[in-house]
Amino acid sequence: MLGVTRLNPNADLEKLDLIDLLSERHNLVRKISEKAWNDQSEISISNSEWYIMSKIYKKQPTISHVNRNVEISRQAIHKFIKQLSAKGLVAVDNVENNKKDKCIRLTGLGEECFEKNEALKKQLEDRIMEAVGEERFAVLKDVLKQDWKI
Repeated sequence: MLGVTRLNPNADLEKLDLIDLLSERHNLVRKISEKAWNDQSEISISNSEWYIMSKIYKKQPTISHVNRNVEISRQAIHKFIKQLSAKGLVAVDNVENNKKDKCIRLTGLGEECFEKNEALKKQLEDRIMEAVGEERFAVLKDVLKQDWKI
């Protein structure tokens, strides 16, 4: 079972602005999520690698499409794709009628790992919902889904 660890007790959350509060919570849940996976699997996968895997799950985008749709540098994306390929989680294939671009897809192992990680994240979501209550959890998700017009 995933535990929701607390923020650093020295952190004075009352004095943080919205941006820093979002950052604190994001870092906390990402750290818990990554640890949950790495504690139960022999295949270590970083948050950046999960991010790329989420963009290609059940799709076969080109690498250039991934480059345009993630907030990671092109060089880093290529590095992560090489690492994922070395772990047997993704396959890189030629694009028909295009000698320059390559498409990327999750392998069977990659899909299996991705789906197991989704279940772990769901457990973490459930723990957060228990802590804040179902109604507030639903409101939080709704607010985060809204267009903030920024």
